[in-house]
Amino acid sequence: MKILALIGSPRKEGNTDILVDAVLSGAKANGHHGEKLYLYDLNLLPCIDCRNCKNGDMVCTRDDDMRDIYPKIEGADVILFGTPLYWYGPSGPMKLLMDRLLPYSETGMLKGKRAVLVIPSAEGADACEPVVTMFRLSLDYLGVDIAEVLLPTAYEKGEISSNTEEIERARGIGAAL
Repeated sequence: MKILALIGSPRKEGNTDILVDAVLSGAKANGHHGEKLYLYDLNLLPCIDCRNCKNGDMVCTRDDDMRDIYPKIEGADVILFGTPLYWYGPSGPMKLLMDRLLPYSETGMLKGKRAVLVIPSAEGADACEPVVTMFRLSLDYLGVDIAEVLLPTAYEKGEISSNTEEIERARGIGAAL
């Protein structure tokens, strides 16, 4: 099984990254393959609602790094969305990526795929309700089933490393995939 981890945090080795690594570690222990992409390292343009993706080849015509990400998304069995909570929503690059999934509403190419959400926040799981709802509604619309949601409390860079319970929970999510 292929897992594509999309990291929407600017902090490499931060809480989101550590948790995603733990999920991927659990999956790898069961023979699955994972790849991570750091969205802050990529050039992602916003959707401009040109609707080119609803005509002809039904692809986004924006010329940016999404052209490289689309085939990876299509080739993945599981898409792991990792983002810190920013003002009760995803980080900016994660939101840009989500908006750019619009072509799949026409092609249906994501139907049957699974997703995992990893969203650490300073305020804990209750504060994540709006962003989880955004992901749930968007992914439902695309036919993607959310397999697991991990919403630990963590704010300072890397502090989740000392929370062995959450790290083990993340590994367990990966192993269960």
